[in-house]
Amino acid sequence: MFRLSSVSKSFGNASVLAGVDLSIEPGTTVGLIGPSGCGKSTLLRLMNGLLEPDSGAVEFDGTPMLGDALTPARRRIGYVVQEGGLFAHLTAEKNVTLLGRRLGWSATRATQRARELADLVRLDHALLVRYPHELSGGQRQRVALMRALANDPEALLLDEPLGALDPMVRAELQDELRELFERLRKTVVLVTHDLAEAAFLARRIVLLHDGSIAQDGTPDELVREPASDFVQRFVSAQRKLHGIEGAAS
Repeated sequence: MFRLSSVSKSFGNASVLAGVDLSIEPGTTVGLIGPSGCGKSTLLRLMNGLLEPDSGAVEFDGTPMLGDALTPARRRIGYVVQEGGLFAHLTAEKNVTLLGRRLGWSATRATQRARELADLVRLDHALLVRYPHELSGGQRQRVALMRALANDPEALLLDEPLGALDPMVRAELQDELRELFERLRKTVVLVTHDLAEAAFLARRIVLLHDGSIAQDGTPDELVREPASDFVQRFVSAQRKLHGIEGAAS
C-alpha cells in the first residue's frame, strides 16, 4: 500500500528524515512512535503527499506521490491532523462532508453520509449541527475521524489523534478505535509518542530516532529484543509510566 525508499527530508539546515525505508502492507495497522522531533509527523505528511522528499521516493499503491497522480491518490487516503484540524466556521456535518460537497454531493447524500459515520463512531446525530467550539474534545476527535472516513478511503493516516484528551476519554476512544480498525480492515498508520497506545492499537510498531528507524517489529519484540540502547531506554521509560499489558497480539 505504502512504500518509502531511501526517503530524506530537511527543513533548512535541520535534517528531519535520513534515508528511511518503509513498506506498509494493505489492511495492516502500524503504530509510528518516537520522541518529539524524531520525524513522525513529517513521515506522515510525506505519505499523504503534503510534502515532497528531498531524495528518495514515496509510493501509494505502486504509484509515486507526484504530479498528476497526487490528487487522485490523496482522495483514497483519509488524514487526521493533530488536534483534529476542524474548521471553526463549519458545523460538524459540514466539516465531515466538505470534500464530498466539493465533489458534487447533494445535500441529501451529504446528510445521509454524515449520519452513517456518526453511527460508526458513536456520535449523537444531534451534535452534527454544532460548531467545533460547542463540542467536547472527544466529540471533536470523533468528527475529525468521520471527516477522514467520509469518502471511504482505503488508508487512514492519523497524527496523534488522541493526544490532547484526558485519560478517561482517551481510554474510551482507544477501545473504539481498535474496534473500528478491526471492523473496517483498512490500512492504518497511527502516529503517537505513547508506546502503550501504539501497542494497544497496532500489531506492528515502527520506532523512529533522529530521523531513522530504530526498530520495526511487534510490541513484544521491542520489549524483549530491543535493537539498541536507545530502544531499551525508550521502552523502559514508557513502561514505568504506562505498562503495555494491553498490547495487541
